[in-house]
Amino acid sequence: MKCISVYTDNFELFSDIYETVIATELQENEEIEVEGVTVSDSGTVPENYLDKMKVKPEVVVMKVKDRNITILQHGKVFEIFIPTDQNMVH
Repeated sequence: MKCISVYTDNFELFSDIYETVIATELQENEEIEVEGVTVSDSGTVPENYLDKMKVKPEVVVMKVKDRNITILQHGKVFEIFIPTDQNMVH
């Protein structure tokens, strides 16, 4: 799974830039700024990382079912997990 990190704890701001972040093709470890928020491609992560994070009480888990995307929010970061066999641009 590909992981994109969005460094904010503001859910409203995250929601506002989500579609832009998803539509932006980032190279691995590339970092950009979207509306003042740092966004970076964190590369691929193993499936067990997602499973391990989901059980932590401080982690909020969101699903985008029609795209099979999982979003974790913890601390001051949102992590967007996209299956690697899925095209980023919709």
